Amino acid sequence: MKKINLLLVVIILISGIAPAQNPYRKEIKKFRSEINKEYTDSTTSPLTKKDLANFKTLDFYPINKNFRVSAKFTRTENEKPFKMKTTTDRAPEYVKYGEVEFILKGKKVKVNIYQSIRLREKEEYKDYLFLPFRDLTSGKTSYGGGRYVDLKIPEKDTIIIDFNKAYNPYCAYNHKYSCVIPPAENFIDIKIKAGVKKFKDH
Repeated sequence: MKKINLLLVVIILISGIAPAQNPYRKEIKKFRSEINKEYTDSTTSPLTKKDLANFKTLDFYPINKNFRVSAKFTRTENEKPFKMKTTTDRAPEYVKYGEVEFILKGKKVKVNIYQSIRLREKEEYKDYLFLPFRDLTSGKTSYGGGRYVDLKIPEKDTIIIDFNKAYNPYCAYNHKYSCVIPPAENFIDIKIKAGVKKFKDH
């Protein structure tokens, strides 16, 4: 049996046929490709003209499926909208939509997820939720102002949170933008080495 398996490997190498790519890695690579495409395009990129001229790709942590977690979702009813702090005087309205709890690196984590009052009025964003967070990599290998993960309203009481899809706010690349500052209760006392790293020039 071992000889047969070895023969198959040799045939694949000779023929140039690569083994099927792991579906999860393919998903994350697609996410990375899409965000790089956005940042390469001068009409959608947050980069300064100087940075855009030399831009090739964002820096990412290695893909690690351990940072994709299934979290317990608790809907928080009757929450009042509030103005979330940003890096400028802008104060967009959000509402706390729910709480999520999960185990990561052996630690129990509990953070809030929010819904934008403005975006929920738009059909394409009506089920959009927002997880801003900071962690022990913030200001070191990831952007000091924290990172974001986009989510959708779950149908039941669990929600998948994939930190491999964590990305930086535009402020990480260009100071002309106004970006939401993650609330203090969304600090995660773990090194989340997943998603987009700190931009090398900032």
